[in-house]
Amino acid sequence: KIEASAPRSQTATKSTTMAPRLAIAALCAVPALGFLAPSPAPAATVAMRGAKEDLIKLQTNNPSAQGWEGIWDPLGCADFDFWGIGNEATIGYLRHAEIKHGRVAMAAFVGYCVQANGIHFPWTPYPGFTEGLSPPEQWAALPPVAKWQFFVYIGILEALGECFPAGEHYALGGKPGVFPSLKEPNEQMASCGVYPFHGFPLDLFDPFGTVAKLSEEKKERGLRVEVNNGRLAMLGIIGFLSEQKVPGSVPWLTGLVKTLPDMETMGPFVGTDGVANIF
Repeated sequence: KIEASAPRSQTATKSTTMAPRLAIAALCAVPALGFLAPSPAPAATVAMRGAKEDLIKLQTNNPSAQGWEGIWDPLGCADFDFWGIGNEATIGYLRHAEIKHGRVAMAAFVGYCVQANGIHFPWTPYPGFTEGLSPPEQWAALPPVAKWQFFVYIGILEALGECFPAGEHYALGGKPGVFPSLKEPNEQMASCGVYPFHGFPLDLFDPFGTVAKLSEEKKERGLRVEVNNGRLAMLGIIGFLSEQKVPGSVPWLTGLVKTLPDMETMGPFVGTDGVANIF
């Protein structure tokens, strides 16, 4: 994943194997742009001015053995200014997007492995469930209304995270990757009338309160572990889907996953699954 990183003057020393790395960078850059939410106007806060310094610190404490020096930023993402929100806000956006996509990818990778091995609830998960299907085939077998329920729920979570951030917004100096509490809503969320009367038993972020009890050193290590595992999971789930769509594209997975060259894996609502066919 792009390191959402430091100035070009501190970018990596290119090696003779930079070409494949650039290919990986291009692949990993796609998820970082997946969640696009309206961002507040630029604000030159002290916290924002430290965005690049925090990024350099994160990379310094998260060394890699890939053969380059400094921060690897071949695309110059640390100098980008998305939608005129400012460079520091862009860094916050990219860091938040990377952490978020890494979490989703980790859940997707584990879910793929579990479902591909035939493990599921003892009851029928949904009408039309069939044993022996691969994860993409199971998605295709879902009723259209069930698919849209997933995306409506995701949209609700996105809206809560963007409109009621825990502290400062991540693009205004807030901490990337933090999701507001659902169990104990902040004053803004509670006063807007969007909080349900029944409440929530657990938080989406740190549901069991274990992270809050950790020392600052353990929290920093946990962030590095999460970022690294998330990057690997993004490559892993894309590898599964690539091998299914284009047999032989991922040699390590050839023969291990079911090939589906005719399925539009990246088009989840093609055919009869559009809005007009929900009901």
